[in-house]
Amino acid sequence: MTQRATASGGWLGPYVIAYLVFLYLPVALIVLFSFNDAVQAAFPLKGFTLSWYEALLANETLRGALMNSVGIGLTVSLVATVCGVTISYLEIHGRSRFATLVSAVARLPLLIPGVVIGIALLILVNLSGLGPSRLSIVIGHVLVALPATVIVLRGRFQAIPRSIAEAAEDLGAHDGVVFRRVMLPLALPAVASAAMLAFLTSFDEFIVAFFLAGTEPTLPLYIWSQLRFPKSLPMVMALGSAILAFSILLAGAAEVLRRHSPGRGPA
Repeated sequence: MTQRATASGGWLGPYVIAYLVFLYLPVALIVLFSFNDAVQAAFPLKGFTLSWYEALLANETLRGALMNSVGIGLTVSLVATVCGVTISYLEIHGRSRFATLVSAVARLPLLIPGVVIGIALLILVNLSGLGPSRLSIVIGHVLVALPATVIVLRGRFQAIPRSIAEAAEDLGAHDGVVFRRVMLPLALPAVASAAMLAFLTSFDEFIVAFFLAGTEPTLPLYIWSQLRFPKSLPMVMALGSAILAFSILLAGAAEVLRRHSPGRGPA
């Protein structure tokens, strides 16, 4: 048994290394070529340059797409987090089958392909008269971001002992006071984490935005449009590198907040 476990462990290290190389080498190459002083992404490298990053700052169309993504992301983050707090709290502390059903439905988009969601939402906004627009993108991104907020907040509310809420009720606090003065403050780090993840989900989302965008493209749609032009490839790689760094920082901050909620040790 020990020899078999040792043999399995001997394969584990090379497998993990191969997996990491397969997953992250293309990303590392994008970052590397974003500093290459050549239009073509090929070896050998021609030299080091920051001109592609400077071109990003001078691109007005890019700035417009960035502001669209930021504005949509902030709105989605607010709406999805409020909905996530409500759904998660009612499921855990409301003791209602209907709340449990709503929570399950809110997490369902994780299992539905993005193309299906995009097509369904496009039909819906056309039938409702909204049509492809920024508001339509917000609605679609809330649907996509909601599962992340519900999962994070559901876990946090489950981790808070019920005895805390029961003690507050014994002291005369009604349900609204218990939520506002007791449970919500204890869950605030997870709320901030969920808001960051919702913003990141919206900021990076492409498929739903592709179906619902009107005349104001988001940043992922702008990147997609630039891939048709070979001369724009270095700038696109520079933009991708900047988005990657931002996403890593925001996701890392969200995870730190999630793991260090009050009354909870590291997960």
